[in-house]
Amino acid sequence: MGVDHDFVIVGAGTAGCVLAARLSEDPGVRVLLMEAGAAEPDPRSAIPPAWPLLQDTASDWGDLTVPQLSGAPVNLPRGRGLGGSSAINAMVFTRGHRSAYDRWGVKGWGFDDLLPYFGRSERALSVGPATPAHPWATAFLEASAQAGHPLAADISGGTEFGFGRTDVTIAGGRRISSADAYLTPAAQRANLEIITDAQVRRILFDDTRAVGVSFRTNGIDRQVRCEREIILAAGAIGSPHLLMLSGVGPAGHLRDLDIDVVADRPGVGSNLHDHVVTILVYEAAQETPPAVNGHVDIIGLAASTGDLPDLQLFSFDVPLVPEGVLEHGYTIGISAMAPYSRGTVRLRSADPRTLPSVDPAYYRDPRDLDTMAIGLAMGREIGRQPALSVWRKREVTPGPDTRDDRAVREYLLASTHPYYHPVGTCRMGADNDAVVDSELRVHGLDGLRVVDASIMPTITSGNTAAPVYGIAERAAELIR
Repeated sequence: MGVDHDFVIVGAGTAGCVLAARLSEDPGVRVLLMEAGAAEPDPRSAIPPAWPLLQDTASDWGDLTVPQLSGAPVNLPRGRGLGGSSAINAMVFTRGHRSAYDRWGVKGWGFDDLLPYFGRSERALSVGPATPAHPWATAFLEASAQAGHPLAADISGGTEFGFGRTDVTIAGGRRISSADAYLTPAAQRANLEIITDAQVRRILFDDTRAVGVSFRTNGIDRQVRCEREIILAAGAIGSPHLLMLSGVGPAGHLRDLDIDVVADRPGVGSNLHDHVVTILVYEAAQETPPAVNGHVDIIGLAASTGDLPDLQLFSFDVPLVPEGVLEHGYTIGISAMAPYSRGTVRLRSADPRTLPSVDPAYYRDPRDLDTMAIGLAMGREIGRQPALSVWRKREVTPGPDTRDDRAVREYLLASTHPYYHPVGTCRMGADNDAVVDSELRVHGLDGLRVVDASIMPTITSGNTAAPVYGIAERAAELIR
């Protein structure tokens, strides 16, 4: 196993494509980018309104959580293929409020520290407002003002409360993924190698130094050696999964599966959390025009109590009910932005082909249910405003019978779904349970970093794609 590359990046998703492009700007280094999925995206990926159709396809790992409080597991889509989740998500690009980064408490990672990197990614992606906004979404924005919420000049910028038109990664009517924006321009560089359809099975160590990876492609097991660093960019599910398969994680859990322990890092796979979403669905009084963007044109940040934003409300221009239930309708989404509940990612098996056990533990902390109940009431208040009178026929979900506190909470427990923003499972920090340090190096090991949403100590108050781009841009500079 000879030395083939200076850097090996595992995962060609949102962060991995940024890292590959930025690190290979130096012609003196050799970069290998490895991706388990395919090189060519599903053709529907480029069509902004078609993103819901990409779930449960070859572009999705197909994770299911363990049963939640509803009694059933829930789907947790995760991008697979060049571009990763940036090729299947709803294309919403919002930094989240600056206060969320202050909660991280890690020097060098505050909102102001990340601002230059946010700007760098936005220029690469040609980020801009969802245009034209869907006509019902425009009415939703007016209704939010009628309900007493402030209007924001730039709700995606990270410094305002209120409601406004969200930024999106759409240009010329087509999705712009991280592969489109970063990898395509860099792909012809002689010092950048890209391998797809290659599932990394383990990180290889020489004592406590990461020196290579073992992977499988076309039914053949192979190894590649790395001179400088292995960089995990496999996401909040994939990165802890691979660390544990490689002997880095909670020692007792690893020994239970007869995995040799390289480093006892109890925080690996812990601290999993996600935004949760519930919905208000309305039958429309008139025909709703087709979507031209990614369905979410307006978002709002609000506080359930106190001064910090912990709720997002958003417009969704189709009714999220089973097909055939409504001919015309629309949806108001409500999501808790600062959840208290914490879950885990754990191994089901030492076999790398087995997907991990994922338990987001939605509503394990009852304060999250309190927040969502307040959010549902906010959404209903917006939904009944005069600006929506020409659109509103009736509330279908949860419906007029769901009014008292007990009924509302039963509805929330039964209807809540993930927002597909898992974070936190390789948390950044300096304490014993932290997995990476402030330069994203895995504690106690050499030549190994993690760069993706898993490093966030706490989740941001918005969709997580924009923060991940910023994290990856800053990480590339740290590594260089």
